[in-house]
Amino acid sequence: MAELLKGAEVAAALNERLRQEVAALQERGVRPCLALVRAGERADDVYYEKNAVRRCEKAGVGVRLFTLPETASTGQVLEVIEKINSDAAIHGCLVFRPLPPGIDDAAVRAALRTEKDVDGITDGSLAGVITGAAQGFPPCTAQACLEILDHYGMDACGKLVTLLGRSLVVGRPLSLLLLSRNATVTVCHSKSGQEDIRRCSRQADIVVTCLGRPEMVDESFLSEDQIILDVGFNPLPDGSVVGDVRFSAAEGARAVTPVPGGVGTVTTSVLVKHTVTAAARQNGITL
Repeated sequence: MAELLKGAEVAAALNERLRQEVAALQERGVRPCLALVRAGERADDVYYEKNAVRRCEKAGVGVRLFTLPETASTGQVLEVIEKINSDAAIHGCLVFRPLPPGIDDAAVRAALRTEKDVDGITDGSLAGVITGAAQGFPPCTAQACLEILDHYGMDACGKLVTLLGRSLVVGRPLSLLLLSRNATVTVCHSKSGQEDIRRCSRQADIVVTCLGRPEMVDESFLSEDQIILDVGFNPLPDGSVVGDVRFSAAEGARAVTPVPGGVGTVTTSVLVKHTVTAAARQNGITL
């Protein structure tokens, strides 16, 4: 039976460290603060916002909410971004995406200062992921995968890793983060041949799925003794949620993240972690 890599355990350990770091910053007169920018009332955005606020409050991190109607213009969003950029008391910013139609996503991403980009949406942050420079941050979901591996003592060095998906939110940045840890990484995507995808997945020591396709990954993709990180979060018509991996297909794995209760559970804690680190950087403090 595969070990369950439960996100709650990872988040709890991470949150305890964050409380200590926030206390250390407050002793120096710095209170980390996160800005949340939301245009519209998408249910998943509102849900994530509530979780982020709750997590920040528990860690002692301040939160500023900037909400706009779905009909907001690009100019209105850019005005909010400029306020955040120029406010030294705000250290991190998360922009909920996808933005509503009519808002220029590229312009918003370009406007946000890299040092305040705590979810890896700016070109500067992604450049930092490539070079390993301490500028910006990787996307929170990609970083959450590493937090899980680290917490459970699973070293990626020298391992064969197959990523199913190449989005800028998970697949591509995570491939670079794993390369920096000396893993051998294969990225499969929508243009990869189905048999190639299955072969690469079966041969891997670690499989990461970020497809957004309910239970697409079955027994034909997997082999025994693998570590499986299922990033998929797919609501079904009956109200339940499943991942990209058919859970019964992972019985022979060494370990697997559950859905729900896996990678997603860690993501908001990573958001807070990035905000705390941003506050320290911007004030020249080493934690």
